[in-house]
Amino acid sequence: MDKPPPIRCDVASIRATAPVVGLLLAAGHSRRFGSDKLLQPLPGGEPMVVASARRLAAATDRTLVLIRPQQPALRRALAGLTVEVVETPPEADGMGTTLATGIRATPQAAGWVVALGDMPCIAPDTLARVTAALRAGATLAAPYHAGQRGHPVGLAACWRAELAALSGDEGARHLLRTHGAAMVRIAVDDPGCLLDVDTPAALAQLVGGR
Repeated sequence: MDKPPPIRCDVASIRATAPVVGLLLAAGHSRRFGSDKLLQPLPGGEPMVVASARRLAAATDRTLVLIRPQQPALRRALAGLTVEVVETPPEADGMGTTLATGIRATPQAAGWVVALGDMPCIAPDTLARVTAALRAGATLAAPYHAGQRGHPVGLAACWRAELAALSGDEGARHLLRTHGAAMVRIAVDDPGCLLDVDTPAALAQLVGGR
């Protein structure tokens, strides 16, 4: 099978004043958790989604939190932060659709730092370094801890058309596989970039300080 032609990603055409936008994906159904995990309190009492959103907002010029329709409790939890809450379409069918919603809502972005609502332990410096990599000209960027790629992932605006067309649950994985050679790997000493809280047991470990 012939390989698809490479997509030319030219960051030189992006305005230097364009914002780097944080997209926090928080539209999942928490099926493995059994309840809305994003509202679960962390050791300091802060809801998980608030901790994730606050850190992402501190590292980016503008931050959107993508949620499902009719989530008043999430809206209330996020109300005190400098973030914008954006609802996905009612027919949204997975992470790809959620990400595409954020991309289409921010057409003037220089790039996006994409993080997950259930990863509240990413170090602020890790988030800031991914943002800085985009500003320095990276087309793809991500932190690597102990040899594993973590979150968030930085995506330059030259991928806008491909990202805006996403659907289903794959998210940006296909783009990252196809264009992995362009990835700027940021070595970090940050296990939090690999830690997602999918189950009550994972939350219990986190709350217990493990």
